[in-house]
Amino acid sequence: MPLNSVNTNVSAMVALQQLNYTNKVLDQTQQRVNTGLRVSGAGDDPSSYSISNSMKSDKRGYEAVQIALGLGSATVNTALKAGESITDLLIEMKAKIIQANQSGLDNFSQSALNTDIANLAAQISTIVNSANFNGKNLIQSGATSMTVLSTVQGSTITVTASSLDTTALQVNTITVIGSSGAAAALSTINSAIQLCSSRLAQLGSSVKSVDMQNEFVSKFVDILTEGIGTMIDADLAKESAMLQATQIKQQLGVQALSIANARPQILLGLFKG
Repeated sequence: MPLNSVNTNVSAMVALQQLNYTNKVLDQTQQRVNTGLRVSGAGDDPSSYSISNSMKSDKRGYEAVQIALGLGSATVNTALKAGESITDLLIEMKAKIIQANQSGLDNFSQSALNTDIANLAAQISTIVNSANFNGKNLIQSGATSMTVLSTVQGSTITVTASSLDTTALQVNTITVIGSSGAAAALSTINSAIQLCSSRLAQLGSSVKSVDMQNEFVSKFVDILTEGIGTMIDADLAKESAMLQATQIKQQLGVQALSIANARPQILLGLFKG
């Protein structure tokens, strides 16, 4: 049987407990809406918080690998594009040499063609010296191989340097002065074009390897991002519905507490004459 007392209001205590619980749920829901996270701290869900932090660590590691692969790809692509320009110049040099090989060409014309060929060779040197990215030049004389970080475990992809300077291509001493010089120059330029093409193919293979690994790492980062989101992100549609329902419960709780607090006043009627 309920106790009619002004000292102990059981109904008010129950209403207050329920209101406090509703306020707690409302605070949690508002936090999820504000942050977009279901788990924003270890207290929300200890196991999910721990696992998600481990996955975040893995993600940051793979993002660092992505940066390394991106820099490696850019470095090799710089060398590759420079090599393609050098190939174009070698082909242009070959055209000049063939022109110099025609019979009956006077000395003035041979000299002019020889100057053009020397200028093209100088342009090759300029391109080689400019093919520098992030402090690395893969086609200059004496260039060393480059290693590109490819996994978080420390595995690397090795990119072999491919010297394409005029000395390596043996076009630094080409001359078309005299019939013998022009004939020898043609043989030299053909060898240079073949060598340049071969080394460009090697660089192209390296670019493909780096880009394929970069694509894989990028997909893996996306998978980790999705996994982390699944574990700790809040379902905002669900939280929105919960927020509205909890706000209504809070209003009802306040009214219930007000009614419970007013209940002892009924006892005054017992003492009226």
